[in-house]
Amino acid sequence: MQNARIGKATHATLANVKTNAKKPTISPSIVPKAVARIRQDIKSWNRALQMTKLEDNPKWYLFHQLLDEIGLDALLTSQYKNRLLKAVKEPILLKKKGGTDIDQEQTDLLNNATFTNAINTYILDSKYKKHSLIEFSFNEEGALKVNLIPRTNVDPRFGAVYPDYTEDKKILYRDTSEYGTWLLEFGEDETEYGLFNNAVPHVLFKRFAQSCWSELCEIYGIPPRYMKTNTQDPTMVKRAEKMMTDMGAAAWFIIDESESFEFAKGVSTSGDVYKNLITLCNNELSLLISGAVIGQDTQNGSRSKDESAQDMLQTLIDSDLQYLEQQWNTKVIPALVKLGVLKGDLVYEYEQTEDLEQLWKMTYEASQNYEIDTEWITEKFGIKVLGKKEIPNQNNLNLGLDFFD
Repeated sequence: MQNARIGKATHATLANVKTNAKKPTISPSIVPKAVARIRQDIKSWNRALQMTKLEDNPKWYLFHQLLDEIGLDALLTSQYKNRLLKAVKEPILLKKKGGTDIDQEQTDLLNNATFTNAINTYILDSKYKKHSLIEFSFNEEGALKVNLIPRTNVDPRFGAVYPDYTEDKKILYRDTSEYGTWLLEFGEDETEYGLFNNAVPHVLFKRFAQSCWSELCEIYGIPPRYMKTNTQDPTMVKRAEKMMTDMGAAAWFIIDESESFEFAKGVSTSGDVYKNLITLCNNELSLLISGAVIGQDTQNGSRSKDESAQDMLQTLIDSDLQYLEQQWNTKVIPALVKLGVLKGDLVYEYEQTEDLEQLWKMTYEASQNYEIDTEWITEKFGIKVLGKKEIPNQNNLNLGLDFFD
């Protein structure tokens, strides 16, 4: 009987090793909530920030619901995705600590794994949305899964997770044994709210301008109609209603013969005031995320201006890559080594970007006086060099007087 029990225990252990399953602990405790969309304004923004600064049980759900709402802006999404995807697509290098040798097997593992992009996205999102708290788990096949704890339920100031963000019951995740291995957080700086917080007023004012402009288009595009009649006579009123309804879908109303209606004499405009406000907000959003206005000002734009803007964007992307290296080397790699996903002392790096145009100019100038390695040229620029081209010596040409006869 004892042997049978040992056999069952051994079988269960082998099955657990085979599947390597580990379910998340905090993610399932989150209570799903239905979120009602409401009109957002500066007042709601200030209220959301005030709730994050409470001394007792600060709540962040209003703040992150507001960030989700402004994330619907098309330009903000475009600028954010443009910068994010340029950083995420960069190939990764894993090197042995203290050396220059590349661990090709584990490098290929990270470059081909789906969890790598998820981790990098959550790390970079901490720059935009203040904070990211992720939880690792293994599915039944032993594949690593990355779960983002909803930011609406997380208080990064005191390290608390609220299963129900409307209540005060919380989990102090920094005091748990899973913290640092199964639980990782990024962007825990208390002094910053993220780039999207700076974008809130520009998106709100842009929406206001768009709303006013659309009302202007409605008034001037399809002006309201009115009809005078004897409103004391029901028959005449019904007849007037039928006439106005049959004439189209534009707004209409009926007034009495003794009444008068006039349009208010306002400032004559074609909507330039709204257009200028929208342009201003768009430019501010571009400066915030990309560091420059790229490809939007088609009237006053130029190639040199756009190239300098692209250089500024590349500087920000290089900063994002450096931030990824820091977070991987200090937090992610130690956790993945403990979980058995990676092995050994590793360093997470990216290849240094090179200005190929400037490098080619330098190579061409150097080739006038020095011999250049043709294999290096083929590897670096993709130009297959067969050999040096022979140029005939013009001094050896026989150009006598009888040459032109």
